[in-house]
Amino acid sequence: MFDSLKDKLGSFREDVEETTEEKAETEADDDGAGTDGAGAGASDAESASDASESSGDEGSSGGGFAAKAKSFAKGEIVIEEQDLKDPLWELEMALLESDVEMSVAQEILDSIREDLVGATRSFSSETADVVEQALADSLLKVISVGQFDFDQRIAEADKPVTIIFTGVNGVGKTTTIAKLSKYLEDRGYSTVMANGDTYRAGANEQIREHADNLGTELIAHEQGGDPAAVIYDAVEYADSNDVDVVLGDTAGRLHTDEGLMDQLEKIDRVVGPDMTLFVDEAVAGQDAVQRAKQFDEAAEIDGAVLTKADADSQGGAAISIAHVTGKPILFLGVGQGYDHIEAFDPEELVDRLLGDGE
Repeated sequence: MFDSLKDKLGSFREDVEETTEEKAETEADDDGAGTDGAGAGASDAESASDASESSGDEGSSGGGFAAKAKSFAKGEIVIEEQDLKDPLWELEMALLESDVEMSVAQEILDSIREDLVGATRSFSSETADVVEQALADSLLKVISVGQFDFDQRIAEADKPVTIIFTGVNGVGKTTTIAKLSKYLEDRGYSTVMANGDTYRAGANEQIREHADNLGTELIAHEQGGDPAAVIYDAVEYADSNDVDVVLGDTAGRLHTDEGLMDQLEKIDRVVGPDMTLFVDEAVAGQDAVQRAKQFDEAAEIDGAVLTKADADSQGGAAISIAHVTGKPILFLGVGQGYDHIEAFDPEELVDRLLGDGE
């Protein structure tokens, strides 16, 4: 999962490390050329330290030289913006090639630049650790926007909790509902499914198969019925039978489908769902990011679920959606089975991308 992006982030670390190693060698060579031996080199280092202290006393105009001189005297090198120019350009291209949305890529680059420019490291130590920390911080900042604990919210909410699923056709909404039904049942919650997709022929049969496989109750009306009425009936059923969570399917739609968007507004008005989750495919990349943004603007969402994450080598949607919408990714679909769904953890994703996770 996200292997291509992982490789590209690793390349950035290597590029910065190589650049700073070359700089360290160059400065060491320059220093050696001006001395007659180790003793003179040590003397020069002391002079550099004295000069740096003197420059620092004179005012801020000497601060840049003072910092570099003092660091060099201690066997350190200062990472400057010019050292990052080429690696950051390569990283920007890599992020965009991985379908990371442009404003998100820029946010990541700005954060890395802010963390690394002026950072010091020892000549004898690895640069990778400071670069990796800057990458981790910048990625986490954009990925974790709006994040909340789904399990905690379900636990603390008045029952029944009503969750509506929306998105375009063919992205796996109905299968995601089945997976979340299993996820919730495994955590001790009872669920009922509601087929609010009264528009599509065969929708009842599809969701009924999942309900039968899981032993879950399904509330459905005939094709062409009122979706809000179906989900309302499911909420009434849940209330009467002490069911904890209502999972409501809706017809696949584009944000420009006015009639179908009106249905969502009616569901919101009649049922007042506790959460509306946007579902799309991770492999859709920037298309998924833009659709999430458009759906959030047209019918406010509370979070997103990305299906087919196991087949996505790029990771652009996972990196971008939360930052663009201000709403978190809550789950990743990672296979065909009912158990193949993972609660989304931004820190775990960053670990995966930087090579610390499986």
